Amino acid sequence: MNIGQIAQQTLLSAKMIRYYEEIGLLTHVKRTEAGYRVYTHQHVRTLKFIRHAKSLHFSFEQIKELLQLWQNHHRQSAEVKQLALKHIDQLNKKIAEMQEMVDILSQTAQCCAGNESADCPILEKLERGIKEK
Repeated sequence: MNIGQIAQQTLLSAKMIRYYEEIGLLTHVKRTEAGYRVYTHQHVRTLKFIRHAKSLHFSFEQIKELLQLWQNHHRQSAEVKQLALKHIDQLNKKIAEMQEMVDILSQTAQCCAGNESADCPILEKLERGIKEK
C-alpha cells in the first residue's frame, strides 16, 4: 500500500508517517525501484500503536522503548508497567505545574477590574514574574 492509503487507514498525515520513519519509530519500509515507499499491514498496526501512545503523551523516546517491548514476545510485563508508572509520575508533575499556573492566573485575573483603566494586574504580574508577589 502507498503512503496515501496508509495515511487514510491510520489517521496520520503522510508528512508525519515519513517523520516517524526518519526518527526510527517506523522501520523496515521497503521501496519500489522508483523509490516509492511500500507499506504493509504491520506498518498500519505500528502506526496506530504510535498514534495511541502519542495520545497518552509518551515521548518519542518512550514510544521507541514501548515499540521494542511490544515487538518482543519474550518481554516481561514488569518492564512495561515500570515505564507506564514512570510516565504517570511525569504526567502528575505536569498536572501540578499546570494547576499552579491556573491558580496564579485566576488570582491575578480576579484582581483585574477589566474596565477602561490602563492599570492591569495581569500585565504587572507578568512584568514582575510569576513567583514574585
